[in-house]
Amino acid sequence: MSYENLLVQEEDSILLLTINRAQAMNALNSATMLELRHFFGEDLPRRHHIRGIILTGSGDRAFVAGADIKEFLDLDAAKGATMAQRGQDIFFLIENFHKPVIAAVNGFALGGGCELAMACHLRIAGEKARFGQPEVNLGIIPGYGGTQRLVQYLGKTKAMELLLTGDMIGAEEAYRLGLVNYVVPAGEEVAKAKELLAKIIEKGPIAIAKVIESVNAYFLHDVDGFAHEVEAFGHTTGTSDFREGAAAFIEKRKANFQGK
Repeated sequence: MSYENLLVQEEDSILLLTINRAQAMNALNSATMLELRHFFGEDLPRRHHIRGIILTGSGDRAFVAGADIKEFLDLDAAKGATMAQRGQDIFFLIENFHKPVIAAVNGFALGGGCELAMACHLRIAGEKARFGQPEVNLGIIPGYGGTQRLVQYLGKTKAMELLLTGDMIGAEEAYRLGLVNYVVPAGEEVAKAKELLAKIIEKGPIAIAKVIESVNAYFLHDVDGFAHEVEAFGHTTGTSDFREGAAAFIEKRKANFQGK
């Protein structure tokens, strides 16, 4: 599939994915959402050499400023529910992807943009970044997981306030509240994400995948997260990577993980 709204760039084992609709502040229209579904569902899983992904927005004003509201005008209850389910399914592909996905938030991350950033495993915010779920200003609510993930990251009290008021918060407050991992000068978001990924991809790839899987299991109502951890731990101890990692530790050398 050729992408019209996504830019895909590889640098060794790191892939930079850019939402490329700067003229629309990278708003998530239906075409972009379909491209994201194809990329994370079909394209990226075939790129076996990739060890980490950075997701950002084009230009210097917005990561993703929201969904494309013009496409909402003909929605009714059934169509709205279908759109929300489709969006959640796409963002679950990101959240559950077995390799780390870092959002490099270079501006406004509002509505669907905030939800997209929250679906990533880690978030780097530029000092000009702004986060918010302003859907109530339109008489609707977040539909791509915003009411759920914002509570996970901020707790009920602050999440409820932001969801009810539609207020935005800046990068420093987002960091203080635990929504983002780092705040960096504007323009250095991708560089910081690369620095963080460089540290992560030195670790065992199977272990990284199982960490992502196990942490996500904590928030699944029908899964016992502790039991899942036991199973995942057992899986990792049966791998060649574990034997290599243990040998490297004992021999005081850097491990050469093969993902097996």
